Amino acid sequence: MKLAIDVMGGDNAPKAQIAGAIAAVKTFEDLEVLLVGKEEMIREHMSDQPRITIIHAEETIEGDDNPTRAVRRKKDASLVVAMRLVREGEADACVSAGNTGALMTAGLLHIGRLDGIDRPALAPMLPTVDGQGFLLLDVGANVDAKAEHLAQYARMGRVYMEKVQKREAPSVGLLNVGSETGKGNELTKSAYELLEGQSHNFAGNVEARELLEGAADVVVADGFSGNLVLKSIEGTAGALFSILKQELTSSVKNKLAAGVLKPSFQTIRDQMNYAQYGGAGLFGLQAPVVKAHGSSDHTAVYHALRQAREMVLEDVCGVLKREIENDELKETDA
Repeated sequence: MKLAIDVMGGDNAPKAQIAGAIAAVKTFEDLEVLLVGKEEMIREHMSDQPRITIIHAEETIEGDDNPTRAVRRKKDASLVVAMRLVREGEADACVSAGNTGALMTAGLLHIGRLDGIDRPALAPMLPTVDGQGFLLLDVGANVDAKAEHLAQYARMGRVYMEKVQKREAPSVGLLNVGSETGKGNELTKSAYELLEGQSHNFAGNVEARELLEGAADVVVADGFSGNLVLKSIEGTAGALFSILKQELTSSVKNKLAAGVLKPSFQTIRDQMNYAQYGGAGLFGLQAPVVKAHGSSDHTAVYHALRQAREMVLEDVCGVLKREIENDELKETDA
């Protein structure tokens, strides 16, 4: 299996991407990684490694570049080249921590959508207190969405959780400002009616404060709201651990207590740390694409590659395609 990674995307590029790739090939014997980026910069951080190949790409898409313009004009950008490798069959999946809009544009242009999906969605797995986690779609691929798009997100999320995560009869919730029927704006009200009509274990409206308690296995939202939730969870987790660290190092007594509790705190940190969950799969494309966090360190990059590998092994795109086709046939017969 070959995974292409955009080495130049992200705040810690290319060092984090290279270290993450080295860790990944050491862990997974069936994995080859194609490092796509400026060869001279990559060589500064690594020597020859087994099952790692450098694919030179002269250009880089920056975080503040206009996504559509950059993808069309920078044809030798690392992100674009990585996507082309997938399209041409030279790689099975693509990973990038770079410009989200450019990732979306390049994915649509070079890999293409699944039939029946109007807009792909970024879908990370996020933690819950019971350790099971939930899938959130969308967290930023589409800031503006229609009710039909949210219904498509729900379909993809349900299929993924049932067929890949092996979650029996996964529930689907609609992110909203209240749990009562009729709450929200026109988008959520319209989406509620569509989701209720799908009759696939719809849990109704769920509030943001309920998400980490496991209110639903799949939660759908427009990209604007979903991204706010994602960043709020990340920020809150980081702030809480900063407060704990300050308190537990404020006195000798607290330091002694912290030493005893350190393994437990580490377990909690790992459970809440986005780096342990990999990235957000860009669901709705013909091949697996994973968007890693922009500030990913080598651990987060490693887990993003692990996630991409799992998506290939589980044939996520093929499963989604077949299940969507089956659903459409059932709707036609009905």
